[in-house]
Amino acid sequence: MTPTLGSHSPLGCGCQRWSRRLFTGGLLGAGLAAAMPAAATIPECKRSGFTKAVSAEQIEQSAGSQYQQMLQKASSERALASTDQPQLQRLVAISKRIIPFTPECNPRAAQWKWEVNLIGSRQINAFCMPGGKIAFYYGILAELQLDDDEVAMIMGHEAAHALLEHAREQMGKNMVTTGGLRLGAALLGLGNVGDVLAQGGAKLLSLKFSRDDESEADRLGLVMAARAGYDPRSGVTLWQKMMSAGGGAPPQILSTHPAGPNRIKDIEANLPTVLPMYQAAAKPTQRFGPPAKLPPAKPKT
Repeated sequence: MTPTLGSHSPLGCGCQRWSRRLFTGGLLGAGLAAAMPAAATIPECKRSGFTKAVSAEQIEQSAGSQYQQMLQKASSERALASTDQPQLQRLVAISKRIIPFTPECNPRAAQWKWEVNLIGSRQINAFCMPGGKIAFYYGILAELQLDDDEVAMIMGHEAAHALLEHAREQMGKNMVTTGGLRLGAALLGLGNVGDVLAQGGAKLLSLKFSRDDESEADRLGLVMAARAGYDPRSGVTLWQKMMSAGGGAPPQILSTHPAGPNRIKDIEANLPTVLPMYQAAAKPTQRFGPPAKLPPAKPKT
């Protein structure tokens, strides 16, 4: 029998369009490129000066709107997990351990209305949008058979993208780039090249981060998860599972990530820093298991 997400939510949401990843962005305006330190003392929390080019409030409002649209679509397809679904309860429990540490990295996080949802899809994917809007796809839990520590590594990584304001940074880069294009167009009498915020804000749910962004999120994600009491050594087993998923074809979540062996080496290089955080942290008193592995997908006819 096909696994379900609660009594009303059969697996199989047509949610391909909502997978997170997008911008590359230009690098005009070198004066903005200097790193902007966060208020906290966590070294991994430095944010790019490009974020100054775009309003955080606008980005977070746009993200919240798109997140709600995604939830409405999933709900209409009976693919949104109900609050009593065990795997959603698992995600919520892990998030409650990680979220309290987030304001130390980005003070805005204290005001975010954090949400965690589970979508019934085979996709091996997860994301955290600006403003703390988290979503996991059932496939990443079931196909990879993740333990709690591995789930926390993913959640820490995705939350790190929001804390480091990578979406805002990429839109800032695009705005600076397009601002330069607009100036050139005006000088040449070519007219307006478009509204970057309007165009970029509509694509937050398909955001592709750069490899540098992904590496930054890896480092900060390890810190967040370790401080929440989850073993950062699970980052190695997680990405081993990721790279072996799909019969050699990397899952969508890895589309712009550093190559697997290099990524694992980077994580291992950071373990001496984060293992003491884990060892000093309070550990979870409740542990959850992964869902049943999904049956093979039926071939398309």
